[in-house]
Amino acid sequence: MAGGSEAAAETSTFSCVQCGKPAHLQCPKCVQLKLPREAAAFCTQDCFKESWSSHKSVHSKARLSSAEIVATIGKNASLENDIWLYCLKKGQSRSAKLPLFDWTGTLRPYPISSKRPVPAHIDLPDWALDGIPKVEPNSDLQHNVEIKTAEKVERMRETCRIAREVLDAAARIIRPGITTDEIDRVVHEATIAAGGYPSPLNYHFFPKSCCTSVNEVICHGIPDARKLENGDIVNVDVTVYYKGFHGDLNETYFVGNVDEESRKLIQCTYECLEKAISIVKPGVRYREIGEVINRHASMSGFSVVKSYCGHGIGELFHCAPNIPHYARNKAVGVMKAGQTFTIEPMINAGVWRDRMWPDGWTAVTSDGKRSAQFEHTLLVTETGVEVLTGRLPSSPNVFPWLNA
Repeated sequence: MAGGSEAAAETSTFSCVQCGKPAHLQCPKCVQLKLPREAAAFCTQDCFKESWSSHKSVHSKARLSSAEIVATIGKNASLENDIWLYCLKKGQSRSAKLPLFDWTGTLRPYPISSKRPVPAHIDLPDWALDGIPKVEPNSDLQHNVEIKTAEKVERMRETCRIAREVLDAAARIIRPGITTDEIDRVVHEATIAAGGYPSPLNYHFFPKSCCTSVNEVICHGIPDARKLENGDIVNVDVTVYYKGFHGDLNETYFVGNVDEESRKLIQCTYECLEKAISIVKPGVRYREIGEVINRHASMSGFSVVKSYCGHGIGELFHCAPNIPHYARNKAVGVMKAGQTFTIEPMINAGVWRDRMWPDGWTAVTSDGKRSAQFEHTLLVTETGVEVLTGRLPSSPNVFPWLNA
């Protein structure tokens, strides 16, 4: 689960859908339906008329059918009296109506189910009951990077292995027709079965046990009643709290048959993380991670999100150091043996800028184009790095480039 960073302004320009020339007109129906602006741009009325026969299909596909939503909810409600509502205000409010918003892409939020129960025997982080972290915000570890003892490192290994196994369980069920709420159920139940607590649950009021980020969602997507569709991409972000320590990782998956551009985006994002991990060792400056990631993403024609970053992790979910993923960042400090932190690049097919949905959590690309992310929790060793959340021999074989 990503931490916050800083971002600068950037403007977008659009080309005519029909001929590719600079466009200044918008399809009025697309504006009404709040569809992505780059798919509704035309240079002249003539181009608009010429493309109408094919363009109008975008409108029918984008309309949400309330009957379909109700049917989906009915099939997936785990409890007879479960109430499914839209999430608002960072998880602190619910609504029966889809909120009004200038959506940047075709994805829309769906209603979410009630908070999943946690058995009494599970050890809880301090936000589990009221949604408010107590120790984390004021800890000295927000400013000083902890050098963990051998005992703490071993606890981290144990927690991170559980987190990997939980994410793998989620990956095995991903296919067209599965809702992201079902992914959340698998993550929740697998975490509880291992004796852990799903760290995101009620963290600053986040309503679910994992994050599921589909298509143009950059990070912190909330699992809901929407069914995954053939051609989607989905990131699943898992963090487990076990015996006082957190382990955090995520991966982006194909849903059915995915277009070539999305495949390239996901593979590039995976490679960005691998290249960043390869430089981790004592004495390396944190800011160099962003240089490596930005270079590889840019060479592939993609952009790096600046608003969210990697973070220190251990007994705290988020702490120092901050790990920006973009070039020319101002991260301070050098790596030392015994430090644990995440690297979790978010790579966009279009511009790097993001916008926030009305739920207060879901960050989406400002141009509606797709985004991918991968994350590991890492330990700096005396000679290099240990990937604490690394893939296991039992991990599902879902990334074709690993078979090459």
